[in-house]
Amino acid sequence: MRAGVIALLWVGIAFGQAKSPEELFHEAVAAQQRGDMGAAIRDYQELVRLHPEVIEVRANLGAALAHEGRFDEAIEQYQAALVLSPANAGLQVNLALAYYKKQNWAAAARRFEPLHQKQPGDARVTTLLGECYSRLGRDTEAIALLTPAVAAHPSDLGLAWLLGSTLIHAGRPRDGLVLVEKVAESAGSAEAHLLAGQTLVAMNEFEKARTHSDAALRLNPNLPGVQTLQGQVLQYLGDRAGATAALKTALEQNPDDFDANVTLGAIRNSERDLAGARKLLDHAVQLRPDSALARFELARVKRSQGQLEEALKDFEKVAHDHPDWQQPHIDLSALYYKLNRPADGERERAIVDKLSVRNQSH
Repeated sequence: MRAGVIALLWVGIAFGQAKSPEELFHEAVAAQQRGDMGAAIRDYQELVRLHPEVIEVRANLGAALAHEGRFDEAIEQYQAALVLSPANAGLQVNLALAYYKKQNWAAAARRFEPLHQKQPGDARVTTLLGECYSRLGRDTEAIALLTPAVAAHPSDLGLAWLLGSTLIHAGRPRDGLVLVEKVAESAGSAEAHLLAGQTLVAMNEFEKARTHSDAALRLNPNLPGVQTLQGQVLQYLGDRAGATAALKTALEQNPDDFDANVTLGAIRNSERDLAGARKLLDHAVQLRPDSALARFELARVKRSQGQLEEALKDFEKVAHDHPDWQQPHIDLSALYYKLNRPADGERERAIVDKLSVRNQSH
């Protein structure tokens, strides 16, 4: 703290005060440095009460409050300090960070934007603003912001991770995968290996996905999603026992893991454990009622249990919602014939034939 500020506080002290403002300030700073935020906050609050015009005290109080997760109070202090010093870049950054840590992405973005405009080459501000955009679903803006930043800072893995994950989320998996795999290998990141593996599974590239699932499992077997990814990969590659073990572990870690419920439910169905499959798939549909995959697998179990009308409704919904997915039409056609509805069966068979021709042409 500047000597002039301390002198100002000293002059303003009421006669008989037990501690001078200078003592309070030094005690607050010492408490903050040793991690005793409670004591620091009390001392800073007393100083603010005595001299609300002192920017440095409000700034330090804001930092201590933010450290304790008291973001609304921290924001109040930063805003009050900015009224006194509107051009203070440090306060502007701290205010934006308080909103960011509070996960108020819209408010944080509004405050990072002018900072980025002033210093477009600041990788930290660019990363934080880019994450705010990504969290808000503003993927196009995030990609436009982050792409030149990654080119300018090719060794910044934080930027690479953020752009890569945003590209994947925005429906550009190939472009995003390049960056995410770079982070996975360069940083030895279980999270990056996990996302790369999940992306490759979605692209039906299971052999490549296994490299990443094995690496993520080795680095952090308790990372949410790792056991599920391993189970999905092993199931596709024909290792049913390995897949079952991984998926059971995933469900022990999180019974509401949607993908683990669906994948293990499909395995149980293939093993003719219909009761076990039904329990898992019923839960999956409860978790995500709009999931076509979960409803499709559940319809297959219902059909095997002899609940043909219920299965029919589920197959019809999946086929209606996803008309270009061939397999539901195949199952639906067979079920119509079984229910003595040949005209409907022929209609679905014609759809299957049309889709077969289209798929072969691609």
